[in-house]
Amino acid sequence: MAVPPVSDARMTALASRIRRVSWASLVWLAVEGVVAIIAGLSTGSIALLGYGLDSAVQSLGSGVIVWRFTGRRIGSAAAEQHAQKIVATSFFLLAPYLVVAALSQLLTGTPPEGSWVGVALAAVGIVLMPLFGRAKRRLGVLAESAATAGEGAQHLICAGLSATILVGLFLNVAFGVWWADPMAALILAAVAVHAGTRTWRGESC
Repeated sequence: MAVPPVSDARMTALASRIRRVSWASLVWLAVEGVVAIIAGLSTGSIALLGYGLDSAVQSLGSGVIVWRFTGRRIGSAAAEQHAQKIVATSFFLLAPYLVVAALSQLLTGTPPEGSWVGVALAAVGIVLMPLFGRAKRRLGVLAESAATAGEGAQHLICAGLSATILVGLFLNVAFGVWWADPMAALILAAVAVHAGTRTWRGESC
């Protein structure tokens, strides 16, 4: 049975809601990214630095979704395809750095300094990112936007990554298990590639 197209009035209302959620996620991700990158650089934490870069990548995705649902692009299939590809490509930019940096730390045995700031940041991410993720997935389905639904799925993945980073950082801070940090970074790289591939194909993550 064919799904009826979304009416113009309905799409306009959905676009407004999508922009609001995307702006909210963009602001949080920008703050999260700056704090995580500064903390990662100061402590030598590859996973925390990668977490900050991931936040920057996702903030780019949120910005693209705002662009996608502004003005004449609201009803544009071409704009939807462009947004989908940009969101996917942004994840491919993150993975190589994480792999090289994490393997370098593992092979040299260089331990990072512990960071309770990173632990707190990841804990907040576990709470906030599922809220953004579920909202964008639901709105993306209603607006028939694979780009929006895909980014929502990536937010949910980010929540899982927050848990991974939280465990790695906690083990390092509390017990000195330094190798948990680069291992968490490798997991982050693998999930980034997976999310990017699925989004490029227009599939849910």
